[in-house]
Amino acid sequence: MRQLPQYRNRDVLVGSATADDAGVFRLDRDHALVQTTDFFTPIVDDPFAYGQIAAANALSDVFAMGGRPITALNIMGIPTDLVSGKTIATILRGGLEKTREVGCVIIGGHTIRNPEPIYGLAVTGMVSPKKILTNAKALPGDWLVLTKPLGTGIATTGIKRGLTSRALARAAVTLMSRVNTIGADLAERGLVRAATDVTGFGLLGHLASMCRASGVSAEVFAHDVPAISDELFELIERGCVPGGTKENLKTASALMEWKRTPISRRLLLADAQTSGGLLLCVPQRRLEEVRRLLSDHRAPCRAVIGKILSARNQLISIAPS
Repeated sequence: MRQLPQYRNRDVLVGSATADDAGVFRLDRDHALVQTTDFFTPIVDDPFAYGQIAAANALSDVFAMGGRPITALNIMGIPTDLVSGKTIATILRGGLEKTREVGCVIIGGHTIRNPEPIYGLAVTGMVSPKKILTNAKALPGDWLVLTKPLGTGIATTGIKRGLTSRALARAAVTLMSRVNTIGADLAERGLVRAATDVTGFGLLGHLASMCRASGVSAEVFAHDVPAISDELFELIERGCVPGGTKENLKTASALMEWKRTPISRRLLLADAQTSGGLLLCVPQRRLEEVRRLLSDHRAPCRAVIGKILSARNQLISIAPS
């Protein structure tokens, strides 16, 4: 995007400059559109679960901005000589279930022939211009709260290699299928300063984007960051780490100071997530209220994993354990 000409429009409230989760376009003083698209190849064998996860992943981008999805378009590429019509319909049913769950309507889409299956959604949502959550408003003193444990990248790599236990596989699919609806509630109540969802660039990558966009630094309490299961560290020991996670770690290491953090914990912090949780910047006075609301919504976790600091030479630092 940096290589393309940038056309200014005063109604573009969030564009590509801050690497946020979605774009936001103002319609009037009370309404703005939130727009995003996301799709990927299968990460699980079950076509229904694949459809659910892909849809949840795209829908969560709107909730991460504080909006509520209203319409969506299916995006699909299929090798029709390898995938049956029944399987295609099952993938689409999985996506449909997730959109119906959050009150979003699928109004069409587009399908092409493709050597490998891909599926996802283009989603449009609505938000009040006064209630938008972005990754560019974090302030020193804000606490960092995470709403889902990490490790889906490692777990799904283990699934592909036949190394992940059934219990971990079920837990990972359940987490990835869960939409981050809590983002809209937090925004509408004015409880959160900034937010992003944790997906392909891992916790550290998305936190780095937040720090750059906000002009701040951050400290992460590495040993307070929750993992889906301790089994993940066994999978790491067996070399079950996706390429995206390794690349994320390489990129993150140039931005931060590790302070004796074990390599297994570093890989968890950099793990490329699919349909991960929200990373929230919460003012001190709102912290307990936010954590209570997350508990009321049965969020998978409500872990305080770090703090926003004034800008420093190191973009991200690791707190001593």
